[in-house]
Amino acid sequence: MNLFLKIFLWFLAAIALMIGVMLFLNWTVQTEPVVSRWRVSVRNQTITYAETAVQIQRSQGDAGLNEFLERIRRHENIGEVDLIGESGRLYLSKGVNADNYKDLVAKTLASDDVEIENYPETALSARRLTFDDGERFVLIIRWERPRITPFFGESPLRYLRYAGLLLTAFLLCWALARYLSSPIGKLRRATQRIADGDLSTRVADEVGNRRDEISALARDFDEMTERIESLILSQKRLSRDISHELRSPLSRLNVALEIAKKKAGSEMNPLLDRIEGESNKLNEMISRLLTLSRLETGAKDFDRRELNLRSLVEQVVSDADFEANAKGRSVKLVKADDCRVVGSEGLLQSAVDNVLRNAVRYTREGTAVEVFLTRTNGTANVRIKDHGGGVPEAELSNLFRPFYRVDEARDRGSGGTGLGLAIARQAIAAHEGNISARNDEDGLVVDISLNCKPATDKNKGG
Repeated sequence: MNLFLKIFLWFLAAIALMIGVMLFLNWTVQTEPVVSRWRVSVRNQTITYAETAVQIQRSQGDAGLNEFLERIRRHENIGEVDLIGESGRLYLSKGVNADNYKDLVAKTLASDDVEIENYPETALSARRLTFDDGERFVLIIRWERPRITPFFGESPLRYLRYAGLLLTAFLLCWALARYLSSPIGKLRRATQRIADGDLSTRVADEVGNRRDEISALARDFDEMTERIESLILSQKRLSRDISHELRSPLSRLNVALEIAKKKAGSEMNPLLDRIEGESNKLNEMISRLLTLSRLETGAKDFDRRELNLRSLVEQVVSDADFEANAKGRSVKLVKADDCRVVGSEGLLQSAVDNVLRNAVRYTREGTAVEVFLTRTNGTANVRIKDHGGGVPEAELSNLFRPFYRVDEARDRGSGGTGLGLAIARQAIAAHEGNISARNDEDGLVVDISLNCKPATDKNKGG
């Protein structure tokens, strides 16, 4: 679960909890006082009605009393009014079973107070009264229990109010979560761009002037990135400058070697040949360094034209196989689809050649390096597989770093400089392609992908 969703859900849960607590407290605070006040009111009204009934019966007789009881029955919160005598007979009441109130009548006649019986929806109040003739009666009134008004009222619009509250909470939580998590996402994307080699990435302007810890982190991030970029550029500039500076003395050294070979005797030739071989290796390394430096600086001023990638791969495989045979190995082109790309023939040839040479160097003696060229959905895929046992999984991401060696002693013994795969990566990147390495069975597989020209295009050369 990402940070945005976590923050959003926590905010939403907090607001939901607050609303729930508020509703609960509102219901609790309202219910108890309302019910208490209602009970007091019922008690007082029952006493008043009983005393008034006695007075009306004394002054107006049964007709006046009956009219008074009818007026009470018409009240909105009163459902029933009965006057039951001590003997159980009904006084001016119709359709009422006096036996249903037998216990309440007996209890009330024995009490000097108002008796109340509570039910889920209603309540009965009873009060004893005595007429002038000495006959005792019980006034029974059925009351509708008070209902607490819902928080948003009782009209159908309350559902719209509920929906409005939930929508407001949802939008507020979404805005707060986005505000807090958005800069984290920007920092993460900036980190990924730096990991991909874009050292010009800056994030403070994207985060904005928030004046909080996140904006401070963004400024620190930019400062760190600027220092890293400066260090790496200085390192690349140093490598390039040193390579240029070494070219001149090496050229003079080669001239001196030629003169020395002409003047020296036959016994000195092996030593001079050894010096020449080391000088050539140094020249090759410097040439590779300059190529890598030019590619790393993002230079794209190389010539581009439409190329037949199949012919290019076949030529590189043929040359590599010739050299591999001398070492008891071979290079085999297993599959080659027709594919045309736009780019630099020299750079693409160098990229494939460097990967192939690396594979030939480490594949076991008597095995063949297998090469596949396939076209899938407009993409050319070059796969080069050796049988050298592969490399540790943790080292795969480092294979394309300059001067990196998985096995220092073995690579030095094989004559590798640690620049071939680095140059291949930069050359492929300059063509907006991808190169990666992975272990497969008993060897290492390097995959190169490039954009193909559409099959409907006319061939323009190759």
